[in-house]
Amino acid sequence: MKRTLFSAVAFASLFAMASCGQMGDAGNKELTTKVDSVSYALGVDIAVNIDRSLQMFETEETKIDKDVLIHAFAKKLKEEDTKITAEETTAIIRSFMEEQRSVQEKERQEKAVKSLEEGKKFLEENAKKDGIQTTASGLQYQVLKAGEGVKPAATDRVKVHYTGKTIDGKVFDSSVERGEPATFGVNQVIKGWTEALQLMPVGSKYKLFIPSEIAYGERGAGADIAPNSVLIFEVELLEIVKPAAAK
Repeated sequence: MKRTLFSAVAFASLFAMASCGQMGDAGNKELTTKVDSVSYALGVDIAVNIDRSLQMFETEETKIDKDVLIHAFAKKLKEEDTKITAEETTAIIRSFMEEQRSVQEKERQEKAVKSLEEGKKFLEENAKKDGIQTTASGLQYQVLKAGEGVKPAATDRVKVHYTGKTIDGKVFDSSVERGEPATFGVNQVIKGWTEALQLMPVGSKYKLFIPSEIAYGERGAGADIAPNSVLIFEVELLEIVKPAAAK
């Protein structure tokens, strides 16, 4: 965070200097020394990060006015009078950040409620379809291909291919797309996976419909999995990974 804010300030400083004609012919200078190259690289890095830095202050309704920002910075840099004091600056920014956090939390809660309602309706309708089986935990699954191998235990490690989607069809993770199976402990994944894997003989391919309570729950996961999301996985159990023999 400190580095990001520094980048924003440094960019504003450079821009203000450029606007005031203080950079001379630096833009035409050849990168003949290591210092020249490092200086130029820092400029590029700052430019890449500036918009990202400002996003922490922005919403769809409120966009930071970069012209005003640069003007204020240039005034302060040249020790000229500004329209607000340092104390007022701190208070304004703190108040704005608190407002943003409040708005974001409200949006998160509304999204969580909506996701919960949509997931409940989806599972109720999905349970009525042919071939769908439902366990006591609420896990729903459909056998796409029945394997003939053994079933893994909770303490086993397995190798699988899988694709994960939200109920609106958005793919958020896929070993199939990566072209490389995943290997992990049966008891090291979300509860819905741990339960489902123990139902699957090696060689099977199941379609899983996992309620949020045995997936990522109220916290969700990253940008793609909202709080209270029902998740859909196609999982193919390739093998149970045997531990390496002791030397």
